[in-house]
Amino acid sequence: MIFMSVRSYFKYDVLQYKQVMIMNYPNRKVKRKRKSNTTANRGMNLESAINDTNQFYIDNDMAYIYKKPIPIQVVNVDYKKRSAAKIVEAYYQVPSTTDYNGIYKGKYIDFEAKETKNKTSFPLKNIHDHQVEHLINVKRHGGISFIIVYFSTLDETFLLLSEHVKRFYDRAKTGRKSITYDEFVSYGRRIKEGYRKRLDFLSIIDDLLKME
Repeated sequence: MIFMSVRSYFKYDVLQYKQVMIMNYPNRKVKRKRKSNTTANRGMNLESAINDTNQFYIDNDMAYIYKKPIPIQVVNVDYKKRSAAKIVEAYYQVPSTTDYNGIYKGKYIDFEAKETKNKTSFPLKNIHDHQVEHLINVKRHGGISFIIVYFSTLDETFLLLSEHVKRFYDRAKTGRKSITYDEFVSYGRRIKEGYRKRLDFLSIIDDLLKME
């Protein structure tokens, strides 16, 4: 028959109602994906944050600071596809000095940017002899040089002037081989993350220039 009896229809309707109630019952346990709380999903990408900040400075004619290109010598290229050649072997032509340089208010700016997952200190093995020497030479010739260190686990970023870097680096020759978090707090300046100027390190430089 095309039409159900009233009784059959009622039984069918009750069955549908029970299914809906079971699916939407408030106390019914539903498996949910837990949000990961690992440090890999926290914080920021330091290089991107600095690059975005530098671009803001350039766009607003505040300063001209760029990431230094690293000269490499290509020795082997894979030409499997004419339109997609792939460099498979290369080496640095000269040791890299620091990551960024530029000019701000007539002052030469030069700095290195580093990250660490360590909660209590920054290992000085992450900075090379020639980089420290380069920063000190910039300072000696009237420039402003420093390092920016991001404690990724703590999600905190500090600026530390090169004279302090040199002092801690010299200490590492006979003693502690890292700069403690507390020393960054005492001798460095914390850089707060913002929206348009993601890491406004020039505001710290302004404070330092006022003290000269």
